[in-house]
Amino acid sequence: MSQQRAAAYLRHGQTPFFRLPTAGFHEAGASAYSGADAVLLGVPWDGSVTYRPGARFAPYELRRVSALVQSYHPGHGVDVFRAIHVLDGGNVPFPPFHADSVRELIQASVDEVLAAGAVPFVVGGDHSIALPVLRALSRRHGPVTVVHVDAHLDTSTSEVWGEPFHHGTPFRNAIEEGLIGRSALHQIGIRATWGHPEEGAFAAHAGATLYGMDRIDRDGASAIAAAIRAAAGESPVYVSFDIDGVDPAYAPGTGTPVPGGLTSREAIQLLRGLAGINLVGMDLVEVCPALDHADITLHLGAHLLFEGLALLATRKGDKRDQPRG
Repeated sequence: MSQQRAAAYLRHGQTPFFRLPTAGFHEAGASAYSGADAVLLGVPWDGSVTYRPGARFAPYELRRVSALVQSYHPGHGVDVFRAIHVLDGGNVPFPPFHADSVRELIQASVDEVLAAGAVPFVVGGDHSIALPVLRALSRRHGPVTVVHVDAHLDTSTSEVWGEPFHHGTPFRNAIEEGLIGRSALHQIGIRATWGHPEEGAFAAHAGATLYGMDRIDRDGASAIAAAIRAAAGESPVYVSFDIDGVDPAYAPGTGTPVPGGLTSREAIQLLRGLAGINLVGMDLVEVCPALDHADITLHLGAHLLFEGLALLATRKGDKRDQPRG
């Protein structure tokens, strides 16, 4: 089953991502996702932010605006929701009072998606959710390659806030836990100021590649994507997209805006240019609807998720078209 017809969507009034079918929640565990190629999971959690909260409402609002996204991707020449079977898996349920439990429940929910043979697309929420997703992915695939779009390094320590797990620390934790392969972290759009000169040294010592805005201005988003695609080869790839990687002129709806980022067009070009990667998961985080204007951040977020799903559909089509030996 692909997208619902617009008339049917309007008739029942429910709001799944992209007018897609929903998982069979009466079924237990991975069986709820039987036959799915990808599952969208909402994570309405923003208890780990260090500035303005509100990203917990993004899964609900992104569902609403995603209804306007059609199924056919003219750039890749693929009907995404016919090429792959995608389900809305609902939201990860958790008590919003205990961050340790939240991480455990996110990981367990992603484990169920992976056990069904599907690719998780996790919609936050704040960026701290990337760590439990990476834990689940690494347990299944081993250390992964990460494409991290963000204004911030997200390799902070507990020094400032006295807490090692917040939205500024997921990639430090992931590197320390061995969830990311050596020289397999690609950080794009980083431009926020640092507290001290050594702040960028941690990821650099792990072999991370930094694609700052000066390099994007010089080479272009498509060339950056091609370089990442070549470096990744056939390794499993996780795309972690913080919406504040985009300039707040194009994406004002975020709690930690930093001027001078990617344009909407560059963000889409970047994801589109990754066609062919072995995508095993994606997140979209830090969208804060209350700070948005005329839904422009939400519309961009929905299209970025669609671009990620199109990568999966395109790769499936490419594999199907390969001659058999």
